[in-house]
Amino acid sequence: MITSDLTKIADNQGSICGDKSRLSSEVSSDVSTGSTGSEGSVTSYMLSTGGGRYFKPTVDASRIPFRGQVFETLEKGCKFYTDYGALSGFDIRKTTEKTTEDKETVLLKYFVCNREGFNDVDLGSSNGSGSKEVQGRRTMSRRCGCKAKFVLKISSANTYYVFSFVEQHNHPLVSESGRHFLKANRKMTVGLRNIVFDSSKVNIGPNKSFCFAKELYGGYANVGATLCDFRNCDRDLKLYVGERDGQMMIDKFKVMQETCKSFYYAYEVDSTGHLTKLFWSDAVGRRNFEVYGDAVSFDATFDTNKYNMIFAPFTGVDKHEKCVTFAACLLSQESVTDYSWTFSHFVKAMGQNPVVIVTDQCAAMKVAIRDTFVAVNDLVASKHRLCMWHIMDKFPMKLGNRLCKETDFMKKMKTYIWSSNIEIDEFETGWGAIIKEFKLEEN
Repeated sequence: MITSDLTKIADNQGSICGDKSRLSSEVSSDVSTGSTGSEGSVTSYMLSTGGGRYFKPTVDASRIPFRGQVFETLEKGCKFYTDYGALSGFDIRKTTEKTTEDKETVLLKYFVCNREGFNDVDLGSSNGSGSKEVQGRRTMSRRCGCKAKFVLKISSANTYYVFSFVEQHNHPLVSESGRHFLKANRKMTVGLRNIVFDSSKVNIGPNKSFCFAKELYGGYANVGATLCDFRNCDRDLKLYVGERDGQMMIDKFKVMQETCKSFYYAYEVDSTGHLTKLFWSDAVGRRNFEVYGDAVSFDATFDTNKYNMIFAPFTGVDKHEKCVTFAACLLSQESVTDYSWTFSHFVKAMGQNPVVIVTDQCAAMKVAIRDTFVAVNDLVASKHRLCMWHIMDKFPMKLGNRLCKETDFMKKMKTYIWSSNIEIDEFETGWGAIIKEFKLEEN
């Protein structure tokens, strides 16, 4: 009775890894089904003279390697043993190899169970004061010195044959319910990658896309990958896009221009090939400018954190008093050169200067507008005006919060500033009266 209870306790504590303290001398077997519906797999174990258990997977005879078996290439031999491990319930690992002096031909190659050998646990080194400092991260190891191996050796005919094959394992093999977690059975197929890619385009993360794949394939075990694989695929996808997004955008613009001749774009790169300037305007934006382009607002206050580039749209107002976009640009610097480049391409795309261009109080823009929107080639020079919203936003900073928030100064000022029907003389008179009332003549 005590012997059987101890055996049950040991079985419930995970891997036995060749434990010689076994008290049971019985021979039992665990029956499980193979990875495919037509193939069964029986994993049995037996006790050695020292009391350790040794597990021997039993699969279809055509799937079991044998000494002297010949493979045309090393890759085919590796795939055969990998598939055998996937059916049996264990992963493989490539280890020692012997090559020629030029390192071009592999003469001998070892494939072992992923639980072969032991991991050395580094508990840290002494710092001189008697205590130990832990070096790096300590993780749980599943290696237990498994001796299962598969060795391929090159023949005189430049083929590879099985030089050595050890079938027994000293640990239980993975049952059918958990075999979809094996690396050999985990693969991000083209279909799964398309699910991750299409989900990322609509801001769906890998967790939800994995749940969607589970519903689509009829269960987690049928997906063929884990949530970690979905997350890694999403990470690699973002990394790929992050390194090539500039070229991808230019390629996209080229296709759009080939599809629609009215699409206009221009770009510049620096000496290292990084995108520094980009301007574009589609057919709708250019058509809107023809109708509503008498007054254009250029706002360069949008900053993209990831690339540290300025996003500046050219916008206007339609007959419904709704904002419309004429064009947009990305700039790496807020300099006269960058603004002049952008404004020149805006004129080239639209074919004319705007009647009025409204910007914030930027010295670089002031110079660029004066040099670009000029009366040349039968074009009418643009009038440069400053954005009233930016001016009003700076009142508290220039005059102080006490005057702007604790008095009716701002209320009276807005009466004259935001009135669209006021005459010039009336504005000047009202402005002067407010300045005098709050004694700001010397400000």
